[in-house]
Amino acid sequence: MPDHDRIEGAAKNIGGQIKEGVGKLTGDEKLKAEGKMDQVEGKTQNAVGGIKDTLRDADKRN
Repeated sequence: MPDHDRIEGAAKNIGGQIKEGVGKLTGDEKLKAEGKMDQVEGKTQNAVGGIKDTLRDADKRN
């Protein structure tokens, strides 16, 4: 089972992509920037979750 951070990070990334797309369509630069920031936040959180998964899996092997 993937770490909770991976799931939440992926969801945040997708939400950011949607928000950025809506910002582009409406010409709302603030919304577009928020979407990009959400994507960065989501990717970071996903990476942290990946590290946790790796550590947990390594611990199970030992």
